[in-house]
Amino acid sequence: MNLLAADGWVDLFNGTNLDGWEEHSGKAIYTVTNGVLTGESVAGTGNSFLCTKQKYKNFELTLEYKCDALLNSGVQIRSECFPEARLETINGKEIKYTPDRVHGYQCEIDMDVKRGRMWTAGIYDEARRGWLMPPDGEKGAKGMAFSEQGRMVSKPDEWNTLRIVADGPSIKTWLNGVPRSDITDSLTPRGIIGLQVHGVGQVASKVGLNVSFRNIRIREMQ
Repeated sequence: MNLLAADGWVDLFNGTNLDGWEEHSGKAIYTVTNGVLTGESVAGTGNSFLCTKQKYKNFELTLEYKCDALLNSGVQIRSECFPEARLETINGKEIKYTPDRVHGYQCEIDMDVKRGRMWTAGIYDEARRGWLMPPDGEKGAKGMAFSEQGRMVSKPDEWNTLRIVADGPSIKTWLNGVPRSDITDSLTPRGIIGLQVHGVGQVASKVGLNVSFRNIRIREMQ
């Protein structure tokens, strides 16, 4: 990796407010308390994303998160969002984006032990192609092995550390220091970073659930 500077780390989140960030797609509630950025699920909205205003190409990103088990979340990287509706064809398939819909690579956050699928640090192509890692579903051999490793390295109800390195077509992830995903994909080489609160529809038991983030840092590479 060819770093722009010997150190080069920059705080994406200042620990005080949401300067440099803006919400897209949904209406989840994002707040800041004592250096922690928290997203809260609300009823009747789709997936919500608190996104950087700046776009990033090649970088190393680290952050800590803690997530309620019943709330799905994730970290968007190299993602896009347009004010108008758009139509795109990928691998012969037409994909429609509604206005303000965030789409692109997502590093999954999945902490539901009872469900059994522990896919944190997997890579999902939000609103486009679906799962890139693991690619074969929950009952596929790769998916089951990914869940097994996830159960070993995840820390439910505690702070966990994600590391994401995007360098050219290479995208790699780590959870609590353990390698998780390693894919090669060049569909989107540059884009925004976003913090997801998954939509929960009208399910009362899932309204008011939280995902929290802290120590969100990035260093760009050439």
